[in-house]
Amino acid sequence: MSNLSLYDGPVLRAPTQADGFHRCLIEGLSKSPKALPCKYFYDATGSDLFDRICELPEYYQTRTELALLKAHAAEMALLAGSDVQLIEFGAGSLKKVRVLLDHFNGIEEYVPIDISGDYLRAVANELDAEYGGFAVTPVIGDFTANLPLPESGARRVGFFPGSTIGNFRHDEARSLLANAADMLRGGGLLIGADLVKDPHRLHAAYNDAAGVTALFNKNVLARANRDLGANFDLETFVHYAPYNPMAQRIEMYLVSLKKQRVRVLGRSFDFEEGEAIHTEDSHKYTIHSFRTLAREAGFEPTAVWTDPDNLFSLHWLEAR
Repeated sequence: MSNLSLYDGPVLRAPTQADGFHRCLIEGLSKSPKALPCKYFYDATGSDLFDRICELPEYYQTRTELALLKAHAAEMALLAGSDVQLIEFGAGSLKKVRVLLDHFNGIEEYVPIDISGDYLRAVANELDAEYGGFAVTPVIGDFTANLPLPESGARRVGFFPGSTIGNFRHDEARSLLANAADMLRGGGLLIGADLVKDPHRLHAAYNDAAGVTALFNKNVLARANRDLGANFDLETFVHYAPYNPMAQRIEMYLVSLKKQRVRVLGRSFDFEEGEAIHTEDSHKYTIHSFRTLAREAGFEPTAVWTDPDNLFSLHWLEAR
């Protein structure tokens, strides 16, 4: 990636509490059962690990969604219209958004939002150097919170790829989509949703043979060690990610292999052998269940695209 210091364009930063990770870590480890928000996976190291996950043979989501974008970009461009302010929620690697940037008409501004500031600046720098003709305005912050989006008279179009919506419980997803509908009023949202499928395929996608997802999961503990001086022994925690068919979701955990005590900024937390930290859920949808959720949140679902094997779906939602 390009040198971060080269990007000197405008950056907006959402107001956040300086001790956000510290506070959530203490609160999460104090719960029973223990739990941590998955958004803290994504520091620079975590973002790089997730990019590696997207290249894994077991992880069908990224290549399937990218193929759908490439196959249907012209249709999506017609729905988006012209004079667009393109807002990406949870900006990741640039492969997906480049498809839209190459096909959408009259983009006035691209606004990538991400919680990882260094990673976002690198993304913005790369796009700013590669494209001309529109502004690139990164927003550093949590896209679930109120954000200082740049003012624009352009039609707002949201892009929320990767089935990130699946990380939220259904009530949280409905609330998040409702906020997006208000933000994008008069525009639309292009959003990815992973589909219910063979549990064996889902299990393989989150338990890859190379162990990259395990490193990604453990990175939240490594980050606590790096940033907060915690003393997690990563070798004594194991990645565990089963599929829950009743809830139609992958559940991701870090399981302690022994009885142990961990210290974080002067606080002690005891783990029993086999005790888990719940780090992430990834809910899967049917086409019908996702369109129902979108309507409940105030969107009007229109077009939907899926692959021949019904692995993944992309939805166009109008924010009327």
